[in-house]
Amino acid sequence: MKSKTLAAWLAFLFGIFGVHRFYLRGIKDPWGWLHLPFGLAGIVGLMRYQNLGQNDLWAWVLMPVFGGVLGAACLTAIVYGLMTREKWNAWANPGAPADALHGRTTWWTFMAIALSLMIGAAATLSSFALSFKAYFQNQVEAGRRISQDY
Repeated sequence: MKSKTLAAWLAFLFGIFGVHRFYLRGIKDPWGWLHLPFGLAGIVGLMRYQNLGQNDLWAWVLMPVFGGVLGAACLTAIVYGLMTREKWNAWANPGAPADALHGRTTWWTFMAIALSLMIGAAATLSSFALSFKAYFQNQVEAGRRISQDY
């Protein structure tokens, strides 16, 4: 029996690595493995941004990857947490009664939903904002160099 609360917390805490997919669908889930390279690329972008600053090309290319993957993981946690008990048990626990306790929403589920909403929105928006800021600053500098040549 798969717990809705545990799946929501796994998606929130370790969703960028696909752990929630492995919990629900097993280790052979191809979508779970697809999370791993994008999650690692996003972390590399975040580390490059912290170590090399926003002028690093790969930092501002990979920062939106981090925000997108983290935002998708948080959105998944929200979707899991907001599923009705009947829908969760039909989807994640086939063969179980529709009102099985593993699909119930508890305060822990609600906390995972609230934190996913806060962290996911903040991470997604700020990573895209930082990346676009660096992109447009580079465009302005390139425009100045071109205008000084003429």
